[in-house]
Amino acid sequence: MIKDKDIREPLFDFLEERYGKIRMIEEKTMGRSRADVVMVMPEKLVGIEIKSDADTYARLGRQVKDYETYFDANMIVVGSTHALHVREHVPDTWGIISAELMEGALDFYVVREMRPNPNVEMIRKLSLLWRPELASIQKKNGLFAYEQKSKEFVRKKIAELVPEALLGKQISQELFERDYTRIEGQIRDYRRQKRNSYKTKGMI
Repeated sequence: MIKDKDIREPLFDFLEERYGKIRMIEEKTMGRSRADVVMVMPEKLVGIEIKSDADTYARLGRQVKDYETYFDANMIVVGSTHALHVREHVPDTWGIISAELMEGALDFYVVREMRPNPNVEMIRKLSLLWRPELASIQKKNGLFAYEQKSKEFVRKKIAELVPEALLGKQISQELFERDYTRIEGQIRDYRRQKRNSYKTKGMI
């Protein structure tokens, strides 16, 4: 029986060979669910759900609804026991990859290619970014900082003012450049700059 932990690393190698420049972000919260993997590509984000032979479809219906609003495309990777029936559980636009153990190694087969997701919402995609990353996009596009506003307000302004195709590339760029070892310092720096800005404006 193939388990989730057995699939991930070989899958990442397979996808890198297939798509070229990518970055994998694992266990990313999206709405009320959690994406197993977000595959960052230069111009889009792909949500990846993994259903090993040990998994069931019990939570997939709810998960699919969240995947559909957060990502430009989606795919599901299944153990061979799910391969015959997985089409019944995901939209027609979802890619399907089957994982099978062959001679002691995992073999991946593309059952169906992923297609663009018509239901993605830019506001949802932007919610995957941290505040310093949003600030970077604002700066790149010459937007007002809105330092005193909420992240939700900033996300709406960015989505309203930046062309969608350009914004998609910039979101991917921020996620390619994300450094988890430095993010705490980046957030502290952002908050310090924000406080200093308030002082300069006489707000505190």
